[in-house]
Amino acid sequence: MNKQISISAFFPTHNEQDNIESLVLKTQKVLSSITDQYEIIIVNDGSKDNTRTIAEALAKKNPNIKVINHEVNKGYGGAVKSGLYGAKNDWIFFTDGDGQFDVNEIPELLKYKDQYDIVVGYRIKRQDPWHRKLNAWCWGTLVNLLFGFHIRDVDCAFKLLKKKVVENFQLDANGAMISTELLARAKKAGFTIGETGVHHYARLAGKQTGAHIKVILCAFKELFKLYHKLR
Repeated sequence: MNKQISISAFFPTHNEQDNIESLVLKTQKVLSSITDQYEIIIVNDGSKDNTRTIAEALAKKNPNIKVINHEVNKGYGGAVKSGLYGAKNDWIFFTDGDGQFDVNEIPELLKYKDQYDIVVGYRIKRQDPWHRKLNAWCWGTLVNLLFGFHIRDVDCAFKLLKKKVVENFQLDANGAMISTELLARAKKAGFTIGETGVHHYARLAGKQTGAHIKVILCAFKELFKLYHKLR
């Protein structure tokens, strides 16, 4: 057990009643094997199913688990911001609440904690339909060009960062642009960014919403707004 490291892990979650409990329990097992200074935050983003009930039941059983409830859906970016700014520990890890990543790979990110301020996962073999892969490639190419990145998988929802990173700026995006904004602002502020491969799995329950036309249009609107701010 490494008592010198403190970690906050959070999950942006919307209508994930079939996924959230197993994800939290797996994460608890992983983090407790690494350190005794950890917390797990479930960000319930206005879920209409039993996500809130399950999350609050888990928090009652374990003081290391807490819940942030959004009474109305604030979008992916809004949920990520609540997790980032609600975290108390020196390191912050986050992944989505859909269970498409294996939290047992958190130690793979931690291998690079002495080299980088942010460690970004990239999906070794993305388990999504071809049109989502195409959209992701086009989006990634665009944001790399606009912000001078060389990041393989900007939107990969498996990231580790120092708390001091988000203490240096205020994030604005409420939608899918949040990962791009986080990395763009961090790069501009002089923080270092590293990458490592992680495995990706097919969603077993719940529904994806990232490819919805409203989500895409919102992302482009926020993208060009951020570009004009940072250039």
